[in-house]
Amino acid sequence: MAKMDRIRQLIAKEAARLMFEEGVKEYLDAKRKAARRFGPEKALSLGSHLPANWQIHAEVQRLINIHDEKVLPARLMHFRLVALRHMELLEQFHPYLVGSVLSGAVTERSDIDLHLFADSTEQVEEFLLSKRISFEEELVTIRHGGEFFEYPHIYLEEDGVVIECTVYPSEDIHRIPKSSITGKPMERADARKLKKIILEFLCQGR
Repeated sequence: MAKMDRIRQLIAKEAARLMFEEGVKEYLDAKRKAARRFGPEKALSLGSHLPANWQIHAEVQRLINIHDEKVLPARLMHFRLVALRHMELLEQFHPYLVGSVLSGAVTERSDIDLHLFADSTEQVEEFLLSKRISFEEELVTIRHGGEFFEYPHIYLEEDGVVIECTVYPSEDIHRIPKSSITGKPMERADARKLKKIILEFLCQGR
């Protein structure tokens, strides 16, 4: 194995450990933090030898299978039921579930990622206020290619589980974002599809 390939593999394993054990959420943050163990930060932080997100994701999945095999089914069901309740609550904003709760690669530190579609962020906030539901908000900057875009994020919580809602313009509902792991159109599920997944999951457990 070439030296750079070996370093890439080691960084992937360490980045996955940081995500699994310490709750580092973003792949870029995890790989840069992991890279510091293998050389000067400046030389490694943007190096071509850094692992791809899919490599880190595969390592995270491996750790889940090793350490959480017994608790994973119950944990995943809990996360998906919480997601479904919030999708039904936020039905008017056409919510889609994305990320680890949909794929099944959840840890005890995972949160629920929902995509909402509204004419404005204020519309979602006013709805939550009318229901007396507490929330926090943040404007997150995302880079796509050479451009930067700002997306409002609204954070809810239920029984220690964070529900992170990214609010997109209503007209973007048919635009499926690319996955940061595969580079392909992101897998997503509306409430109807999630109910079907939950039912199939329950049937498999019988």
